[in-house]
Amino acid sequence: MLESFEVSDIFPVSPEELYSAWLDSKKHGAFTGSKAKIDPKVGGKFTAWDGYIEGETVKLEPNKKILQKWRTTEFPEDSKDSKLELIFEEVDEGTKLTIKHSDVPEGQAKNYKPGWDESYFQPMQEYFE
Repeated sequence: MLESFEVSDIFPVSPEELYSAWLDSKKHGAFTGSKAKIDPKVGGKFTAWDGYIEGETVKLEPNKKILQKWRTTEFPEDSKDSKLELIFEEVDEGTKLTIKHSDVPEGQAKNYKPGWDESYFQPMQEYFE
């Protein structure tokens, strides 16, 4: 059975800055501390965390939403890609980023949910402060 979860955090930057940084290979690599390669267009492929994560961008709504197919090297070989929806919402403190992660292989959500905080949100807070 596939699993889903949602995580969010607020960052002290504009939606435009956060959105563009997510899709920029150098900035994405800088805020995660590991290599990323991103083709920032619909149909564009990406890798992050030195190839641990890979996928394809499905839809872009500039400064508002990114939809991606997403998988890690830990996905079973016959597993379909999971779905990643990133929502950028302007708030008084900057931008609220909500990540809705669905179609995660059974038993893996318990690792990925805290992983978003540890491997993305915490280093992003340091990068953007």
